[in-house]
Amino acid sequence: MRSDTLSTGKPTVVGLLETGGQTARRIADLAAESLPADDTAVGLVDIGAGRWRVAMYFRAAPDEKTIRALITAAAGDAAGKALRFERVAATDWVRESLAGLAPVTAGRFIVHGAHDRARIPFNRIGIEIEAALAFGTGHHGTTRGCLLALDWLCKSLPRRSILDLGTGSGVLAIAAARAMRRPVLATDIDGSAVRAARANAALNRAGSFVAVIRADGVTAPRLRQRAPYDLVLANILLRPLQRLAAPLTRLTAPGARVVLSGLLPSQANAAITAYRGLALERRIDLDGWTTLVLVRRQRPRASVARGAPAS
Repeated sequence: MRSDTLSTGKPTVVGLLETGGQTARRIADLAAESLPADDTAVGLVDIGAGRWRVAMYFRAAPDEKTIRALITAAAGDAAGKALRFERVAATDWVRESLAGLAPVTAGRFIVHGAHDRARIPFNRIGIEIEAALAFGTGHHGTTRGCLLALDWLCKSLPRRSILDLGTGSGVLAIAAARAMRRPVLATDIDGSAVRAARANAALNRAGSFVAVIRADGVTAPRLRQRAPYDLVLANILLRPLQRLAAPLTRLTAPGARVVLSGLLPSQANAAITAYRGLALERRIDLDGWTTLVLVRRQRPRASVARGAPAS
């Protein structure tokens, strides 16, 4: 969920492809994960009638053969052949790529761009995210899954300490802060993501609730000082989720919820196994991605009679 821009004052090369929604998301996901984040911006635009435009903006001239092979691997020969490259005038290409994105609704949350600011109903929580890749706008299935999980948890979760691990654009931290009116600590390994998340929190009037720090994993002193957490949002990928399972679980309070995302459906069981101290409470499958809501079991009460079931 990076938020760098590609405005360099020089002409830029853009790779364009129009296809169906699921295929477009699959291509955008693979491109965002595979191409250098500092030199590439990937955007999705809904052009109507079930068709989406994938736009890949390159700071320098790309290896077109390699990019076409990447698209073919993601969506087949027809998509690879349909990809076209154009040379375009300089501008802020990330913002340009998002200009046509429709707002995304996830429960009480609506993630939108500045062009839709005036259209947000008064009874919804609007979160404005600009100058970010598609991963940070709510259009990606992992982000929407986390927002839906958060919307569900807002109704019953204790409103104390919240951690957003791998915050990217800051959208989940902002959503939690706005909905629960509680402090949120957001972390990311990427310095550019930290700066973007801080800016987005200020833009959404959540700067006083959201603290964003640069951290790798869960060893940062400030992160550990705020423990234990009642809610952890971790929208990353399976391998880092597995690596962090034990130390992250130790930072949670009894009864805490841990929301894991960035998972393919086939990876859900592996994630659940890694977090063996937590129980699966809810699973959300969306756009080819899976979000898991896990709960840390409460400690048995001292007053429970012998042979009686613990709560």
